[in-house]
This record gives sequence, C-alpha cells and structure tokens, in this order.
Amino acid sequence: MVELCVLYDKVRFEEKSIYDKALKKGIKIQMTDAKNITVTTDSKRKELALGDVILQRSISHFRGLYLTSCLEFLGFPVINKFKVGETCGNKLLTSLTLAKHKVPTPKTHFAFSSAGAMEAIDGTGFPVVLKPIIGSWGRGVFPLRDDEVANMIFEMREEDDNPLGRIYYIQEMIQRPPRDIRCIVVGDDIIAAVYRYSAQNEWRTNVARGGKTENAPITNELEEIVSRAAKAVGGGVLGVDLMEDQQRGLLVHEINNTVEFRGASNVSTVDIASAIIDYSVTVLKR
Repeated sequence: MVELCVLYDKVRFEEKSIYDKALKKGIKIQMTDAKNITVTTDSKRKELALGDVILQRSISHFRGLYLTSCLEFLGFPVINKFKVGETCGNKLLTSLTLAKHKVPTPKTHFAFSSAGAMEAIDGTGFPVVLKPIIGSWGRGVFPLRDDEVANMIFEMREEDDNPLGRIYYIQEMIQRPPRDIRCIVVGDDIIAAVYRYSAQNEWRTNVARGGKTENAPITNELEEIVSRAAKAVGGGVLGVDLMEDQQRGLLVHEINNTVEFRGASNVSTVDIASAIIDYSVTVLKR
C-alpha cells in the first residue's frame, strides 16, 4: 500500500482535509512538520521515514522549495516538483514562462530600480498594480494611481533590507468585474472552478482577505487556457488564477504551487481533497 506524507509548517483546512479524507479512504498517511526535518549530503532516503509520496504543503515558500530540492536529491517523489515550485512561487518567473508558452496574461514590466520602475510607468501611464515577486494572500500588492503614491511606496521599498523589494513587478490594471476565477488543477484535470469576489471595501479577491466564492462554469475556453498554463509550469496540483478582461477575454495572472482550496470546497460539488489524494497515489505508477 502506498503511504502518503503531508509536509506542513502550519496545519490549515487543506492539510486537515487531505489527512482526514485519506484515513476515510483507507490510505496510510502521515503528517510531518517540515521544520523538524534535517538533511545532509550524506543522507539516504531510507533514513527518513517519509512514506512513498510526499505532498509539499509548507506555507513558507523558501522552506518548502529548498526542502523539496533536498528530498528530490534523496529520491523522494514530491508533489509539486522543485522546478514547479520555483516557477510558480515567483511571479516574475511565472509571467515569463506563461509568455514563452503563449498563454494569455496581463502585460507586465520588470524593473530593477525605483527609477526604472517610474520610467516603465511613465511609458504606460496609471493606473498599474505593483506586486512583490514572492508572496501570497495579496500581501504587498498595491494599486498605483498617481506619482505621489508610487514614489512613496518605491521609497519604502528602497529603504527595506529585503533585496527582492528592489525588483519591481508592475502589471497593467485589468478592466474586469469585481472578481477573478480560481481553477483547481490536479494532474491533467481541472476539477473545480470558482469565482472569487472582492470583500466590501477591498479590491483584491483573495479569500484570505474576506473574498467570497461561487461556482464558475468550466467552459471550453477556460479549460483550454488553464490546461496550457498548468502544462507550461510543469503540472501537478495547482491553483490557476485568471481575470476576465473586457477586451481580450481570460488572462492568467498567477499560478499557485501550494494551492489553498477552502473557499472552493465551500461551493464545489467536487471533493478536492479526495482528488488530490487519488492523484498522489498514481504518481508512483507513472
């Protein structure tokens, strides 16, 4: 029998759902705190009792990413793979990958100084959206509508010790309804799609910021674009987020490597945790 291992650094709804569902399905599963794992260059796979297949569910991007690299070095199959996590966890790399594979995405500028960022904005005009290249839950995402606000935020970034703050990811502001679309992709299948609506007095649609969800139809257009996006980054268990542009249609603006699905589970008729488990069990057979 295949044994699953869920790596976590905080147990959320998603990790608990996967664990509980696996037990109900009669599948052997363990929960392991990623913070307690130590690996050396001399380590052997048999020394770590981590089952047969590992679901990487760490909230910390860097902890999850580099622990995945260590575990792959030891020969463990990890969902998702290091390369997938590296690409999806970095918005700059995601945008470049989507553009390379001709997946429709918002026009995005990359600048490497505050002066370069202002020059990019001067060439396109306000409003634009400034995002950190690494981050989740809408943290550090700002709509920039004029020079005063832009200069203030750029000044704060330049004074920050974080070197990633000096990489400017500036995206066009899409004319869209007050919602986006979250698609849950498991392997080759889009198992759920939901609209995420902004909370009152909030323009971001993240459920973590009070956004509301409802089922969205999986149209042929949505399925085709989401499938291409998922394959472009390497596949696995993903959350593909899209916006509905008034002129260009669906645009992929983010892909989540450790996808949260609490909001989708509240409205979807599909058992998302069960689908993730079923996919994980088949990984060893591929």
